[in-house]
This record gives sequence, C-alpha cells and structure tokens, in this order.
Amino acid sequence: MNPLAEMDKDFLLEWLREAALNWLTHDGLWFRAVEEEFGLETAIYLDKKAWEKFSVIEAKRIIKRINLPENGGIPALAKALNFRLYAQINDQAITEISSNHCIFEMRTCRVQEARKRQGLPDFPCKEVGLIEYSGFARTIDPRIKTRCLFCPPDPHPPEAWCRWEFRID
Repeated sequence: MNPLAEMDKDFLLEWLREAALNWLTHDGLWFRAVEEEFGLETAIYLDKKAWEKFSVIEAKRIIKRINLPENGGIPALAKALNFRLYAQINDQAITEISSNHCIFEMRTCRVQEARKRQGLPDFPCKEVGLIEYSGFARTIDPRIKTRCLFCPPDPHPPEAWCRWEFRID
C-alpha cells in the first residue's frame, strides 16, 4: 500500500510542494551542469528542447487529471495554469481575463531568486519561456496565441519577473 494514501490533506499538499521543489531543483542542477560544461548558449538550446516536450506532456496530464474540455479556450488555460508544478512553488497570478484573452504573470520565481542568491545574473529565460508557455497553451487549446510582454533578459518591474498574454483571435 502507498503510505501517502493514509496521509491527511495538509500533509499531501506540503508533500506536493516539496515534490515540485525537488523537480525544480533537479532541473536547475541539470541546467547549471550543462552551462558550466558547455556554456550558456548550449544550455539554453538544450533547455528549449526539453521544455518543448515537457510543456506538452504536463498540459496533457493536467487536461486528463482535471477533465478539461477539448478546445476549452482561455478559461481552460487559466484553470490549467494553476495546476502546473510551478504554481505550487512560485507566486503567480492572472491579472486580466476575458473569454478571449488573459494576462498571466510570475510574481516570484524560484529560478531567478536562486541565481540571485548565488550571485549570478538573471537567467535570460525569455527564449525558453516562449517555447514553454506557447506549447502549454496550444496543448490546452490550439487556437491560443502566446505573447511575451516581458521576461528576462527584458527589464521587469520589481513585482513580477515575467508577464505573458494569451489570446484567441
């Protein structure tokens, strides 16, 4: 029997948060190892290839787990974003939403904050983010277009690391 089956809700929520932290820690350690061995450009190239696949897999699993409708549009995307692993460990928000558009922002980012603690510059994640967020959104609904409003290396306000617009025209 799985010992987690006997645990209460609070324990399971904290376990999920810790599992998400472990996932992100591994991702960061892998990235830093590639960056140190082969340079930032190669690390970003390989990171993009991984996120291109992972974002789709994560979206498909979320669709199945929470029973999202096919081509559910912006409302389905807004709901799905809350079930991503990132949502368990970063402060994120949808600041605008309508039936055909939403603005999503990452207010805290453990990746960027870890790099700051290590004395490293902001991770220039915009290229990776474009692949990650557009792949995730298109998997939720192929009509959704993704646009980056800002993301490092872009300048950003102190209250958010990145901001994304999702739209169905």
